[in-house]
Amino acid sequence: MTGAEASGNLLILVAAIVGLGVVSQLLSARFRVPSVLFLIVSGILIGPEGLGVLSVSSFGEQSGLPTIVGLSVAIIVFEGAYHLKIEKLREAPRAVIRLTTIGAAIALVGTAVTVWFFLGASWEMALMIGALLVATGPTVVTPILKVVPVRDRVAATLETEGIINDVTAAILAVVLFEAMTEQATPNDYLQLFAERLGTGLLVGVIVAVIVWGILQYVDISPDDAPRNARLLTLAGAIIAFGTADYIFPEAGVAAAATAGLILGNAGLPYENDIEAFKGDVTLLVLSFVFITLAALLDFDRLFALGLGGIAVVVIVMLVLRPLLVFLSTYGSRFTVREKLFMSFVGPRGIIPASVATLFAIRLQTPEPPTNPAGADLLVGTVFLVILVTVVLEGGFARQIAEKLDVIPMRVLIIGGGRVGRSLSERLEARGENVVLIEEDRAVLEQLRNDGFTAREGDGTDVEVLRTAGAENARIVVAATGDDDVNLLVAQLAQSNFDVQTVIARANNPSNAAAFEDLGVETISAAESTAWAIDNVIERPALSNWMSELGRSGDVQEIEVTDEDLVGKQISDIDGELPNGVLIALVSRDGISEVPSPDVELQRGDHITLIGRTESVREAIQRCGTPV
Repeated sequence: MTGAEASGNLLILVAAIVGLGVVSQLLSARFRVPSVLFLIVSGILIGPEGLGVLSVSSFGEQSGLPTIVGLSVAIIVFEGAYHLKIEKLREAPRAVIRLTTIGAAIALVGTAVTVWFFLGASWEMALMIGALLVATGPTVVTPILKVVPVRDRVAATLETEGIINDVTAAILAVVLFEAMTEQATPNDYLQLFAERLGTGLLVGVIVAVIVWGILQYVDISPDDAPRNARLLTLAGAIIAFGTADYIFPEAGVAAAATAGLILGNAGLPYENDIEAFKGDVTLLVLSFVFITLAALLDFDRLFALGLGGIAVVVIVMLVLRPLLVFLSTYGSRFTVREKLFMSFVGPRGIIPASVATLFAIRLQTPEPPTNPAGADLLVGTVFLVILVTVVLEGGFARQIAEKLDVIPMRVLIIGGGRVGRSLSERLEARGENVVLIEEDRAVLEQLRNDGFTAREGDGTDVEVLRTAGAENARIVVAATGDDDVNLLVAQLAQSNFDVQTVIARANNPSNAAAFEDLGVETISAAESTAWAIDNVIERPALSNWMSELGRSGDVQEIEVTDEDLVGKQISDIDGELPNGVLIALVSRDGISEVPSPDVELQRGDHITLIGRTESVREAIQRCGTPV
C-alpha cells in the first residue's frame, strides 16, 4: 500500500470514529444513558473483535498512538479541571478530602492485594494496576450525572473526586511503572512522584498566568476576540501538557489539570464562549479516544484472566468501593441512600484505559519485548474493570438512583437566615435537593460549614437564579426578611423560569394581598406565628407532632394516577396502605374533606397521607404521584 493510500484510509477511519462518537452522544441524549456505554460498544464494533477495520497498525508507527492519546487526555483533563469551581469544592470539602486521600489509599492497596492474590501478579505490577484503578474520572462520572440529577453535594463530590484522582492516579502509576522498568528502589518512589507532580504544578501555574495575562491586558483582536480567546485557552492546555511531559513523562497530566483549575476560577473574559467551545472539542476528543481504545481491546486478554479476573472486578466494585465511600463520608450530611449510590456508581474511565495502553505498548515494543505477559495482564485487568463498571454502573446508574430514591426535586430557597435554614433542614431530612442562595458572606460561610448547599449571590439577579438551577427547580421559596426582595424573586421565578410552585414569605401582613394577586403562595410571618402559638395552647399533642414533620412523621399530598385506585373506596385502600398511614383528606374540584369509608376515588383526586416518614414514602410509591 502506498503512503497516499494509507493516508486516505486513515482519514476515512478517523471520520468514521468521529461520526460514531457523535451518534453515541445522540443516543445517550435520546435514551438517557451515559455516552461512554455507546462509545465502548462502537469501539468494539469496529475493532479486531468486531468488523476488524481498526487496529494499532491503523495509525502507522506505534509511537503515533501514544502521542494522540496523550494530547487527547491533556484536553480532557484540562476541561474537567476548568469546570471544577471553588464554589463546588466548598459544597462537600471534608468528603472530597477523605475520598482523595483515605479513599484513594484504600482503593490502591485493596486493589493491589486483590490482583496479587487472585491473578498471581508481581507486587510491582499489582501496585501499578491498583494505582490506575483508583481513578473514577470525570469523563465517565459527568455524563452519568447529566442523566441522573442527584443532589448537588453528591454530584460535586463525585465530580471532584474523579478530577483529583485522575491526576494523582496517572502520576502515581507512571512512577510505579518507571520504578519497575528502571529497577528503582523504594526510596526513589517519592522522588519520582515529587518530580512529576512538582513539575506539572509549576508548568501549569506559569502557563495559566501567561494565558490569563494575555486575555486580561492584551487586545488579542477587536474583530473576533471571543474566537481568539477560545483558541488561546485551548493552546494553553496543550502547551502546558507538552512542556511538562517533555521534562518528565506523565507530568503533563498534572500541568493540564493545574492550568485548567486556575483558568476556570480566574474570571476570564469571554468565559461562556470558552466553556462552550472547549466542551465541544472535549466531546469529540473523548469520543475519539474512547472508541479507539475500546477498538484495541483484545477479548483473549480478558478471557485469560478467568475466575480470578471476575473476583477482582467483584471486590473492586462491591467491597472496596463501598468501604472507602462509607469511611470517607462518615459523619457527613450524606444519607445512607446517597452513600450507597456513590458506592455503586464509581466507573473507571479514560485515564486508566489510556495510560494502561501506553504502558502495554512500551512493554511490548523493545527488542526483545520487556514484559509481554505483564502487558497482557495489565491491559486485560484494567479494561475488564472499566468494561464491567461502565456497563453495569454507568449503564444502570439511573435505575440504581431510582431504586435508592436519590433523585430529588430541586428546591431553591432565597435567603439563608433562620427561616431559610430551618426550612432547608426539614426538606433535606425528607430527601429533597435544596439549594440556598445567600448574599451575606458570613451567613454563606456558616451555611457551608454546616453542610448545606449554598450559593453566593443576589436572589433578584436572573443569572444567579439560573446558575443555582432555577430552570430545573420545581419549587422556589422567597424567604428573606425583605418583602420587596421576596416579591421580585416571585415575579422572576414565574416569568423567567416557569417554576411550578412559588412560595413567598410576607413579613408584613399587609403585603400578603400583593403576593396573592400574582398567584404566589404566600405565608404571612405574623399569622403563621400566631397559628403556631394557638396550636401549642389548644392542640399541644398535634403541635408537637407537627414539629417532627419530615423527621419521624410526615404529611404528603399525592395525585391519584394509578388506574388500580380509580373507583376504589377509602375502606378498601386503608387495608393496602403501609402500617400506620392514614388518608386524612381527599381534595376534589378545589374542595377538601375528611373522607368517609365509602368515598370512591377518581382520577386526579388529591389525597393527603399522614403517618411515619418511611411508611408515607412507601405509600406514595404505591398510590400515585407527589403533588
